[in-house]
Amino acid sequence: MGKKPRRALVLGGSYAGLFAARVLTEQYDEVLIVDRDKLVGEHGPRRGRPQGKHINAMHVRGLQVTEELFPGFIDGLIADGCPTGDYAGSCRWYFNGRPLVREDIGYIAVPATAPLMERHLRERVEQLPRVRFVERHDIAGLEASPDRSRITGARLRDLDNDRDVLIEADVVVDATGRGSRTPAMLERFGYERVPEDRIKIDLGYVTQHYELDDDPWHGDLAIIPVAFPASPRGAIFTQTDHGKVELTTYGLLGDHPPTDQEGFYDFIRSLAIPDIADALKSARPIDEPVPFHYPVTLRRRYERMTRLPAGLLVTGDAVTSFNPVYAQGMTVAAVAALTLRRHLSPHGEPDPAAYFRDLARDCIDAPWEMTTTVDLIFPDVPGHRSLKMRMVQRYLRLVQVAATRDPKVTTAYLRAAGMVDTPQALMRPATLWRVLRGAFARTSSAGRPRQPALTRSS
Repeated sequence: MGKKPRRALVLGGSYAGLFAARVLTEQYDEVLIVDRDKLVGEHGPRRGRPQGKHINAMHVRGLQVTEELFPGFIDGLIADGCPTGDYAGSCRWYFNGRPLVREDIGYIAVPATAPLMERHLRERVEQLPRVRFVERHDIAGLEASPDRSRITGARLRDLDNDRDVLIEADVVVDATGRGSRTPAMLERFGYERVPEDRIKIDLGYVTQHYELDDDPWHGDLAIIPVAFPASPRGAIFTQTDHGKVELTTYGLLGDHPPTDQEGFYDFIRSLAIPDIADALKSARPIDEPVPFHYPVTLRRRYERMTRLPAGLLVTGDAVTSFNPVYAQGMTVAAVAALTLRRHLSPHGEPDPAAYFRDLARDCIDAPWEMTTTVDLIFPDVPGHRSLKMRMVQRYLRLVQVAATRDPKVTTAYLRAAGMVDTPQALMRPATLWRVLRGAFARTSSAGRPRQPALTRSS
């Protein structure tokens, strides 16, 4: 009698779910991906991913991991009409209203709209012989052993046939995003509440797409003015696939862009730089402005649980939902798949406690510290600012000033932001010397940032 085939069940067809499914196929005979949406063959934004209508970005490290797991992925995006350039040298970054001086650093940027990138990733997963998609099924709950020590599968609701389905599995991976119901289900099974960290940023952003006849980037890929305390509004204005132009503009602490066209343009004119507003004078909108509200960043501290059931892992935004302005989520989801891979074996099963410890240490701690440090630079964002954090924030301001004068500092900064290096790499002696030299160099008042008059939107 042959051994029983091993099955993995992935809840959610998100980026995180697709990356997890890829590595699960290396050790499991069957991998099922469950989602309430129709996935296979879909080309546009889907209801279950409301951010699918907005800017979609993957950092350098995320692209590296994606290419490792799906060789040829980048070439596929390029063949499907995505522009390319250098992650640092081809992007016009502005911090504190001033442009960073740049150089090419040899890491590719491939701006793609969210539906296109997700479709390419999903199609690669579809080609894996052990994967099957279970579409149009909602997740009613987890199924546990009688003593609640093990998760044995999930109860689903077939949305098309209005019936319940039970799927048993050797391991269940929750990739359902920040709305994950796993914490509530664990409490119902008698486990402690999952500890959480939250930072209220009250972020709102609006996205619109255009066609342009000219090149306002002058050979660059994107114009990116980053919000800062004196001007808590920012934007990403980028070329993207098939000749389209994508603009997402955002505001923190309730200062959200309006969705009426004239109000939206007024918001763009209030940014710390005029470049995007000037470009839009000749732009033709091809859709309506679409809003998205993101109230709090969220980290679920599974690594601090004293007890966890066997057979259950969590990944992606279901563990940590980062401030989307910093575009860390997709890259963390990709890197998390490598952590998951290390905890899989042909015969044994992953230890959830060990997995969550490694996930925190290897994937989440560094980007979470970075996003928290930057969010708390804004004085009205509530949160504890330790002495260490205040020192890091002061040093980060010096880095940003020096990067307006020294391309090597820009390179070091964007390597850390792109998650190629850890934030601690900015403290290497050679970089530290350049930062201090650049930050305290004499400069004229002409180099000071333009301080726009903000008109608070309703």
